[in-house]
Amino acid sequence: MFDWQESLVWLGKLLLAALLGGAIGFERESHGQSAGLRTNLLVAMGSCLMMMLSLHLEQLFQHLDMQSIVRLDPGRIASYTVASMGFMGAGAIIKGRGSVRGLTTAAGLWLVTGIGLAIGAGYTLPAIYTTFISLLILYNLRFLKMFVSHDTFTLLSLTCVGSEKPLKLVREILSEHKDIDVRFINFHLDLAAQTVEYRIRLCSKEHVAWAHIITRLTTEVPGLKKIAWEESDVP
Repeated sequence: MFDWQESLVWLGKLLLAALLGGAIGFERESHGQSAGLRTNLLVAMGSCLMMMLSLHLEQLFQHLDMQSIVRLDPGRIASYTVASMGFMGAGAIIKGRGSVRGLTTAAGLWLVTGIGLAIGAGYTLPAIYTTFISLLILYNLRFLKMFVSHDTFTLLSLTCVGSEKPLKLVREILSEHKDIDVRFINFHLDLAAQTVEYRIRLCSKEHVAWAHIITRLTTEVPGLKKIAWEESDVP
């Protein structure tokens, strides 16, 4: 006979998992992440369903005795759910030239999976507490990054007339800024075009006045024909 009360409990768990997962997904969506509201909502609800199924297996096979070859492990489905979430989390991580982006989103998907599993297992309050603390972290600790100075790696390219040798002057201009560290310099001479190119890899803090440095290089370096500044790989 169909148990309406039990079915309402199941529905409540799935809706609560969707609500909590959607709350975290909304924060990710508002910051332009591809794994946003719908993704987190589905992950939380799906993991809740898998946890409910895992716990329900015992009821399905409770008529079997010790002589049966069936051995049940209610935690197996949950463990594979968490492990498989690693693939989705890896897909949310993007490695740029100078940084790795998407780690918070990947961690959020892993967290949402745990929230869904907890709700499916009946640990409603811990799931709500976890969601509340996570939202506080995601919305508030973002502003602390403004007060932490990070190292950035930049590739500065200068193309000059082949007869000019401005490298010493360039290093003097860069050395005036204590936050800039010259890591290495590549040299390329184009005999046909009679130009020389310097590719200078720099390590600096985020708040370096690059506009002022570029202005000085363009006005003081003799024979400068082209200048380029781009983000470099993290060593």
